[in-house]
Amino acid sequence: MANLKEIRNRISSVSSTMQITNAMKMVSAAKLKKAQDAIVAMRPYSNKLTGILQDLSSSIDSDNVFIQNTEANKTLIICITSNRGLCGGFNSNIIKKCVSLASNKNQEVSFLCLGKKGSDILSKKHNVILTKNEIFEDMSFENVKEIADLLIQKFVDEEFEKIQIVYNRFKNAATQIITNEQFLPILPADDQQENNQNYIFEPSKLEIVNELIPKSLRTQLFKALRDSYASEHGARMTAMHKATDNATELRDELKLTYNKARQAAITNEILEIVGGAEALNN
Repeated sequence: MANLKEIRNRISSVSSTMQITNAMKMVSAAKLKKAQDAIVAMRPYSNKLTGILQDLSSSIDSDNVFIQNTEANKTLIICITSNRGLCGGFNSNIIKKCVSLASNKNQEVSFLCLGKKGSDILSKKHNVILTKNEIFEDMSFENVKEIADLLIQKFVDEEFEKIQIVYNRFKNAATQIITNEQFLPILPADDQQENNQNYIFEPSKLEIVNELIPKSLRTQLFKALRDSYASEHGARMTAMHKATDNATELRDELKLTYNKARQAAITNEILEIVGGAEALNN
């Protein structure tokens, strides 16, 4: 059994760790509320805009470069992770998914990383063309628009034939869903029933599609980043809550061990005193 001083030091260390994890949990909980409100408010608009674009693009006869679905040999994967750790399996799950997608031997896969954790791992064995870790410091639509326009330009220049976004979609504080979304080319709508309805378009359908495409793609990337940001704080809050509970349990066990060791030491001292007194009397 460890001596009393070592146990006291461990109790002090675990208590300090518990204070840190509890503080991080409270900070993440506060940030989660704001991030959750933002993504919940934005998601219906983004989904509807994407749906309208898919409905229009599937019914249009055009050689639009964003709509043509050809076999892709050069793929770009946008890997959205975080700049900080201590959030459970949030980052590792996304990295595993990206590595799995990159294992396709028939495609030349490159990465654009948004988040330091993803870029640090993927850059060791894979081709990372660009990292934008600073996006999380100021995640405004204008900053996201620059990245989206860069991706659109790379697709138009035929540097890549397919672009995908891999991120954690926010469901609740305890659940994040790993999502692989196609960014470009635009996929047709799954449900073709709505396309049979006769709409009157003003201006023309082609003009509407050409105007909607950049706006929809920027919104899609912004939504993915907001989803990931909310998921990050949800994952960190959950991880820190579990860490605090584990630290509390460990501290209680150490206190019990300390009290047992202290009681044993006192008992031994009493026995030594009694034994010494009897020896003097004899």
